[in-house]
Amino acid sequence: MTNVLGAIVSGRLVQTDFSLVGESQFLTTITDVDSINHIVIFLTGAIPLPEGTVGMVYFSWPDPNAPPNWQLLGHISNSKPSAIFKISSLKKLSEMTIGDSGYVGTFGQQKICNNAQIGISIEPEINAQLQLPTTTVTANCYVSFSQKMLENFINFVASFAITQHEMQPTPGVSFVPLNTVQTWYQNFERRLQQNPNFWKS
Repeated sequence: MTNVLGAIVSGRLVQTDFSLVGESQFLTTITDVDSINHIVIFLTGAIPLPEGTVGMVYFSWPDPNAPPNWQLLGHISNSKPSAIFKISSLKKLSEMTIGDSGYVGTFGQQKICNNAQIGISIEPEINAQLQLPTTTVTANCYVSFSQKMLENFINFVASFAITQHEMQPTPGVSFVPLNTVQTWYQNFERRLQQNPNFWKS
C-alpha cells in the first residue's frame, strides 16, 4: 500500500516513498524543510483506502535534540483525496514538551532526525470527526477571545481620546495617536483571521 500516498513540495519532484512503519502507519522524510511553507498530501489513486477509513496526517518538525513530536495536520480520504497544509507556522509548536502532545511516539521510536517527517495513519473515519473539530473549536476560541480582548482595549483607549486642541503640555508623558492604535488592531485582527495561531510564533 506504500504507493497509495504522495507528497508535493513546491519546486520539487512528487514524493511517493512512504514506508510502512506499523500495521497501518506510513512515514516519509522531507529534506531541507526550513525553506518550505506548505505541503500537499494526496492519494495516488492506485488503491482506495479501506472503506470507512481516513488517512490522518501528522507532521514532525526536525529537532536535533529530541525524538519526533507529532502534530496532527488534518486528514485525507477517498472522498477528499488531497489536502494542502501550512507547516511554516508549526516550527514554534514543535518546541512543546513531550508531555504536552498526545502524538509523540505515534509512529514508534524513531531516531533523532534533522529532517521533517510526515506520518500518515490509516484510522476509522470517526477519529477524524472526533479529533479535527477540537482543533477548529480551539482556534475559534482563540479568535473570539482575542477579538473581545482587543475590542475592550480599543474602547478603553478611545475613552481617553482628546483632540489636539484639548491637549495640555504634560512633561514626561508620552502620547500615541488613536489612529495608530486602531491601525495596529486592524493588522492584528487580519493576521488572526489568516492564522489563529500566528501569535505563537
